[in-house]
Amino acid sequence: MQKKLILDSHLLDITLNRLCHQVVENHNLFAHSVILGMQPRGIFLAEIIHDKLEKITLKKIPFGYLDTTFHRDDFRRREIPAKPSETKIDFIIEGKNVLLIDDVLYTGRTVRAALDAMISFGRPSKVELLVLVDRKYTRDLPIAADYVGKYVHTLASQRVLVELEAQGYKQNKIWLINNDKQ
Repeated sequence: MQKKLILDSHLLDITLNRLCHQVVENHNLFAHSVILGMQPRGIFLAEIIHDKLEKITLKKIPFGYLDTTFHRDDFRRREIPAKPSETKIDFIIEGKNVLLIDDVLYTGRTVRAALDAMISFGRPSKVELLVLVDRKYTRDLPIAADYVGKYVHTLASQRVLVELEAQGYKQNKIWLINNDKQ
């Protein structure tokens, strides 16, 4: 197994700040916007983005967690049933602009499941996707992120590992891991 550093802590912080400023440019006062972090790993990034946005805008922005387990198209195909995570949305998203946040965009299937899961909380006016890493050339569905921290060209044998301090790591880092056994 080989690990290649994609973003170190310093560059990751610059990337997060850039993403936040891009979001502010499009959402302005956040009067009709909400933020949803995708369970399980997207919530850590979403919390960071949410905190930074509230500091930049000096506004309270509705924030929640969205679990997609029961909305996935592979839910019943697994040998071991997936354990759902918590969905925590204490507001209605009807007519709102939703900023959906996940750490890595891979096949797009989790995002599709998130769109289905959101409907339980109302029909949003608009949904935008923010991801830290967009794995190019791996999409099963025609889904694209509106805000991307870093585009990474990957092979099927590789994976992206996002390590955030909020998850218990010593430093924020993003790695490309090659699982080839040679």
